Amino acid sequence: MLLLVGLGNPGAKYQGNRHNIGFMAVEAMARAYKFGPWKKKFRSEVAEGSIAGVRCLAMKPQTFYNDSGHAVAEASRFYKVPTHDVIVFYDEIDLAPGRFRMKQGGGAAGNNGIRSISAWLDDDNFRRARLGTGHPGDKDKVHSHVLSDFAKGDAAWVEKLIDAVAKSAPLLVAGDDEKFQGEVMRLAPAEKAGGRGPKAQTEN
Repeated sequence: MLLLVGLGNPGAKYQGNRHNIGFMAVEAMARAYKFGPWKKKFRSEVAEGSIAGVRCLAMKPQTFYNDSGHAVAEASRFYKVPTHDVIVFYDEIDLAPGRFRMKQGGGAAGNNGIRSISAWLDDDNFRRARLGTGHPGDKDKVHSHVLSDFAKGDAAWVEKLIDAVAKSAPLLVAGDDEKFQGEVMRLAPAEKAGGRGPKAQTEN
């Protein structure tokens, strides 16, 4: 089994926040591959299904973003899922809006949700699907930036990015993160998302 974990905050108040793009990604995959209904389990909302024959559990921790690790650890221990089969989708302010990169292991880079998961799993070797939301340009504005809603003008690129993640998911569950990343960026090129920059690459 793979755990497809989206990071975000629970409740309608946060639904459209940049911080909740991880929730949006796992919801899109669950819809696209007709997962079962969402249920409350493991301090999360979870939906079970399969992608390309691989059993998956989509998770939206309800513990609030910064304590996501508690929920992820409960599910991973229950199903005996190894750390490298935990895939976390989350907003990355250090990537331009619409950019996408995969990474396995490494530090939290200031992301408290990732830090929490590393601490609860006692291992940082899980896979990270980083969805670029852009930096506000001032570190003092980061908190308000991630907890504010996407602007109306962001809707098109957000939808393309989330849709690309769902369409490309068979490559992800096959374990080919590099091809998955490349296909996501092919379907939702950053140049059309307002985020021109260097060619995407996989970080390991």
